[in-house]
Amino acid sequence: MEYLVPAAVTAVLLTTACSSNAENTTEESNTSEEALETVQTEDVESAGEETEQTEEAPEETEALQDEPEVTEPQYEINPAIWTVEALGDAPSNVVLLTIDDAPDQYAVEMANTLKEKDAPAIFFVNGHFLDTPEEEAMLKEIHELGFQIGNHTYSHPNLRDLTEEEQREEIVSLSDRVEEIIGERPVFFRAPFGANTDFSEQLAAQEGMVLMNWTYGYDWEADYQDAAALQDIMVNTEFLTNGANLLMHDREWTYEALPGIVDGLREKGYDIVDPVLIKGIDQ
Repeated sequence: MEYLVPAAVTAVLLTTACSSNAENTTEESNTSEEALETVQTEDVESAGEETEQTEEAPEETEALQDEPEVTEPQYEINPAIWTVEALGDAPSNVVLLTIDDAPDQYAVEMANTLKEKDAPAIFFVNGHFLDTPEEEAMLKEIHELGFQIGNHTYSHPNLRDLTEEEQREEIVSLSDRVEEIIGERPVFFRAPFGANTDFSEQLAAQEGMVLMNWTYGYDWEADYQDAAALQDIMVNTEFLTNGANLLMHDREWTYEALPGIVDGLREKGYDIVDPVLIKGIDQ
């Protein structure tokens, strides 16, 4: 391979050769050759350094590509009527699915049903359903299926009957327990019976949780503790609107009605909103 010698070095070599006498010609020639070798060696080393830097560049590019993308919120909860409202150009014909009192008996089966139907949901859990290794495993499975876990207090009391310190214990101790099991704290909070207090609302905000109630739900009423009746009312109620926040529970009849509810909502033109797109959680 040939190497180019900088012009300044060539000029020095020519001047030196012309000013020398015949007796020094050999010595100066040797000096010139040494200078050329030095220049060539420096060029080779410089070229090698540039090659190494070029080879490292793809690794830096790859590292940048591995950085997680930030998801912008597309919805927010309306605290006046608890619907899910679209932000910007997000579709408005959506509904939110939520399951309370998990993981009691059917929560894992419900999660698998929703997973098969590609229907996101929030599972609001209670601490008294997390007392055994089996119940811990159920919560882990629901979370690993990709569902959001919400805080529904430790023992499901009416918060309005408790002192502020008792409310704190109900809420924070459950978040601690959930984090112990799945490695994450809940990002949604729903008070039992929908009965919030000023203190519980402030505490939920301090804990970084989105406050949640619901638009409608029926599965605790005697007339709808049957899969067919529940499926019909959940899809055909007058309260089904854009952004409806649907409340369901870990119950046998709800589990049996769930596939028909999801299908019926979609047949009416509603998409199931992904809770991770709701404003207020860590995107």
